Amino acid sequence: MIKNLPHDLAMPPHRDERTRQEFVASLRHHVLDGMSISMRDKYESTVKPAFEKTHGREPVDGEEVHDAMLSDPYFCFYSSIRYNAQQMVHQSVIPLVNRNLDAINETTKALGNNDSVGGQLTLNPDVDVPRSVSSIDVHLTPGSYHSEYAEDDASTGAIYDNSINVFAFNQMGRYTNDIGMTFSNFVKEIYPDFKPEKILDAGCTIGHNTVPWAQTFPEAEVTGIDIAPALLRYGSARAKSLGAAVNFTQMDASKLAYEDESFDVVFSSMFLHELPLKDIRKYFKEAFRVLKPGGLFLTMELPPNNKMGAYESFYLDWDCFYNKEPYYKPFRDQDYVKLCTDAGFNEEQFFETVLPRFTFTPHDSFVEQAKRDPVFDNSTGRFSEEIRWYGFGVWKDA
Repeated sequence: MIKNLPHDLAMPPHRDERTRQEFVASLRHHVLDGMSISMRDKYESTVKPAFEKTHGREPVDGEEVHDAMLSDPYFCFYSSIRYNAQQMVHQSVIPLVNRNLDAINETTKALGNNDSVGGQLTLNPDVDVPRSVSSIDVHLTPGSYHSEYAEDDASTGAIYDNSINVFAFNQMGRYTNDIGMTFSNFVKEIYPDFKPEKILDAGCTIGHNTVPWAQTFPEAEVTGIDIAPALLRYGSARAKSLGAAVNFTQMDASKLAYEDESFDVVFSSMFLHELPLKDIRKYFKEAFRVLKPGGLFLTMELPPNNKMGAYESFYLDWDCFYNKEPYYKPFRDQDYVKLCTDAGFNEEQFFETVLPRFTFTPHDSFVEQAKRDPVFDNSTGRFSEEIRWYGFGVWKDA
């Protein structure tokens, strides 16, 4: 059941709009939970045996599985339904946003002018939007995330906020903030002596995973950066509506405009797979530069292909080929340890974690599971009823 957004930027949908959103969320749930199981069964019963008969062995990686699946009718059917369902996510919320656009922009501006909560919005028109964003409708989002359609526009932020729960069919919690809640509380619980004073969230979009850092570490100064001004306007207003003092700044994460050793934590979520490798490497080096000695570089992402089975790698890489995310697989093909050490971090300070969703898990169970060694299986990083978030981090030598 799709619920109204829990803040002052919420727009009550009409009956037909709500029905459309419910249908699309249910369809995505069916595709990612139901049809995906049937597709795996088809692979095991038909596609894999045929590959073994031809090659005398099992597929060794996701690419071989993908090649083998391309001619399978069920995979083609699955991909068509999933692609169309992704487009329908945006189609289900854009009419709602368009109908309320003036009110959204007015409320965003009014909340942004409210200084009682704290947090600053800083936009920089000189920031260049990378072609990796401007030339691609990322996630099949019309106009991608950087577009503006009016003065002081917040429409892309509203579209993102309203679409994410349809996209995730409630798997990210009431405030669509479970990733931020999970990783901020992981740090709080597993490293209780670590008291960050300045926290940076790179590629923050509307700050739904930035706000939890301010809530988990209320004494810290929290900043979210992104290149998209409409997302930042909306994100700043959204944070203030939720009572969270967060700074939002327009900035390219590969060119951080901060002094050396400025932050205790540099965090990102579902961000790296949207970047070309050259920009990922620049971002890692920038993160190393701006981290204080003893600081933490923490990333929530998709697990690397070198830790996943061949079929799981194929399944997770679907978005690279069919969801306008061309950098998805090239990132997942990387050695995450090497990305960190190439940026200056010490390999001995690297760690990985696979975490249950904080907002769906009893506290003691969350802490217990967070202390375990990571397990890589078909629930790792994949939308399902049993989803568990993957992350990796590295401490900068003190």
